[in-house]
Amino acid sequence: MRKTFFVFVVAIMALTAMAQQFDDVFENRTLRLDYIFAGNHDAQQIYLEQMCVTPQWAGRKSRLTDVPLKGNGQIQVTDSVTGQVLFVHTFSTLFQEWLATEEATKVSKAFATSYNVPMPKRPVQVTVSLTDFHGKVVTSLTHTVNPADILIRQIGDNGIPYHYIWKGKTLPAVETQNLAAPDQPGQRNYRPTEGPLDGQPDITECIDLAIVAEGYTRAQMGKFYSDCQRVVDALFAHEPFTSMKNRFNVVAVAAESLTSGPSVPHLGRWSNTPVGTHYDTFYSDRYLMTQDIHRLYDVLSGVPFEHIIVLVNSDTYGGGGIYNQLTVTTSDHPTFHQVLVHEFGHAYAGLGDEYFYDDGYESMYPSDTEPWEPNLTTLFDFQSKWADMLPKGTPVPTPPDPKVPNYRKITNEKEQRLLDAATQRVGVFEGGGYQSKGVYRPAQECRMKVNEVSSFCPVCSRAIKRITDFYTSH
Repeated sequence: MRKTFFVFVVAIMALTAMAQQFDDVFENRTLRLDYIFAGNHDAQQIYLEQMCVTPQWAGRKSRLTDVPLKGNGQIQVTDSVTGQVLFVHTFSTLFQEWLATEEATKVSKAFATSYNVPMPKRPVQVTVSLTDFHGKVVTSLTHTVNPADILIRQIGDNGIPYHYIWKGKTLPAVETQNLAAPDQPGQRNYRPTEGPLDGQPDITECIDLAIVAEGYTRAQMGKFYSDCQRVVDALFAHEPFTSMKNRFNVVAVAAESLTSGPSVPHLGRWSNTPVGTHYDTFYSDRYLMTQDIHRLYDVLSGVPFEHIIVLVNSDTYGGGGIYNQLTVTTSDHPTFHQVLVHEFGHAYAGLGDEYFYDDGYESMYPSDTEPWEPNLTTLFDFQSKWADMLPKGTPVPTPPDPKVPNYRKITNEKEQRLLDAATQRVGVFEGGGYQSKGVYRPAQECRMKVNEVSSFCPVCSRAIKRITDFYTSH
């Protein structure tokens, strides 16, 4: 009994130490780090452009040095005196996607990007590094951050209206009594009179998702707020998001565009929008993205956020999702719901594309390296993936079920049910990550493969739940 009590006390002390660790080394403010990633297929460089500080920290305050996924890059904050690692964040980038294109073999380019870390109380070293397809660091930059540096730019309210579409949790009344909110929609910190929860959102206990208006003029802001509600409805209609709805806050940021819609270079149309999204990214008609994350973070100045959806006012298919960076999706294409959830799967949970091409496309997943994406494997280290979820006797690789209809040829509800049922059979199916050979996916069909199915497979669902637990379970 005494031993059990001792273990219990030690556990409580350890948890208390973890809770205190953040306040020991960080302020409740955000340090925004603006970088330039530049280079070409053969050589890459990282440059620090500027540092900014914003009033609140919306990220995690525990498990500061753990990471749920490796990503293609990492930021590490260490104490300048002791060398102790204080905070780690992983990510992927549009720059690294571009490095896999033919253009990167012919020309050098620069991409602007930004990342948030908690504001340190004392001088720290920040190391940002990028890795290749083998997971090896190819370039890195280490620089000092002195909190007393007078050139760390102080930024805050930029005047762009925002209000909450959904609040997973709210602060107790005692913590909000001095935080009176405007009573008109569209003003800063607007609290709707109707909604699932009233009061100030708890940004420390929930994952904070910001939806940014892109291509909406002032006259179209009513449509934007309506479209944001459609985003919330679509996202939380899918498991496991449905069951974890109260772990998210969703805020709509009403950034006005001077012209309606995004830029479409192949039509010669260039729009004046807040974050500069455009189709034809990497000369692909449907790839809708922005290369200037600095502008996006400027729009979000003063808004507590961890994840970003850029909602583009367009009825043309397009979008993209980059892990721990952003999701871009269009508002009015018929496949809005499906594309939104698919791309958010990339950006939020680091899920890989499960579709593939007969010609193999690019070899982004070499056979001697296990992909960091939780729903792809090269079988190099399959035990670290979903081997524990395979039904006993499942062959590896798993042959496709010939009874599952071609998603392009669905003609009735029975065939649709058969297709949807295929998402729930876990196996090791060859073809994924754009490669027809050597890369394997966990289900014959899944939302990360085709829009025509209604759900994520069990492996993708577990990955989403795990990353949500990582950020919200303390």
